[in-house]
Amino acid sequence: MKHRTLAGRQVSAIGLGAMPLSMNNDGEYPALEDAIATVHAALDAGVTLIDTADIYAPAWNEMGHNERIVAEALRTWSGDASSIFVATKGGITRSEGEKWGRDGSAAYLRSALERSLEILGVDSIDLYQYHRPDRWLVYGEIMATLAGFKEEGLVRAVGISNASVEEIEIAQHVLGDGGLASVQNEFSPKHPGSIDELRYCGDHGIAFLPWSPLGGTGGGGRNVGDRFSAFREIGEARGVSPQQVVLAWELALDPHVIPIPGARRAASIVDSAKATDLDLSGDEVAALSRSVEIFED
Repeated sequence: MKHRTLAGRQVSAIGLGAMPLSMNNDGEYPALEDAIATVHAALDAGVTLIDTADIYAPAWNEMGHNERIVAEALRTWSGDASSIFVATKGGITRSEGEKWGRDGSAAYLRSALERSLEILGVDSIDLYQYHRPDRWLVYGEIMATLAGFKEEGLVRAVGISNASVEEIEIAQHVLGDGGLASVQNEFSPKHPGSIDELRYCGDHGIAFLPWSPLGGTGGGGRNVGDRFSAFREIGEARGVSPQQVVLAWELALDPHVIPIPGARRAASIVDSAKATDLDLSGDEVAALSRSVEIFED
């Protein structure tokens, strides 16, 4: 497994997006033992970064469901769990009747963080990410709240998610030089719209974590080779899955990119982890970028 830098630590170049174990577009969830087996398979394959969030749950009244799976998987794994980097998020709300909202207030974020700390069974979270902007509040003030959590030692590093370049700049300004560890935005052949944020992060030494890097949990990942033939064709030529080609392409775009593909089955994340062994040529990367209308200089 190759590694990249996140919050000053070396983590696997491919992480595990744990969300599909608790929330996905199909509404189908593995049994607890199977979910844990999937996380264990990722760890055994050399994955050392797990991404979760407090809202990842089958229903509004099961908040923390995904974090509990991650905690139990780490507790029962035969390896050294202290070497695993766990990232979680807060700032999105779910309430009775599946009413979704956003709350970036200091009081809400503190309560969310405290719940995550309790569920994960840790004193400090490796990476705490602000999940989605609350447009009713000043973004810089929300960043100041997260900076306070870091100063208290409740989190080791701060990240943001679903952010624009302007919001990244605000976070940098408030958190100070090197204070913004990561940006997690949707990015894939299906959704290349965050290329500006990806490039900005690369230029400023910020880790960029593509979520749904294969195209989503509703079949987008499974069918990526059918929808984007260039990835299938290179996969066939190289003897690998189109999913591996997608992830290898994303890795090749910038050394600060760390994709976090989701998985419901052990086989899926094991296949994804192998993408770090696939070195695409410059011509292949350029051809793939052109196929999704990202034109590399």
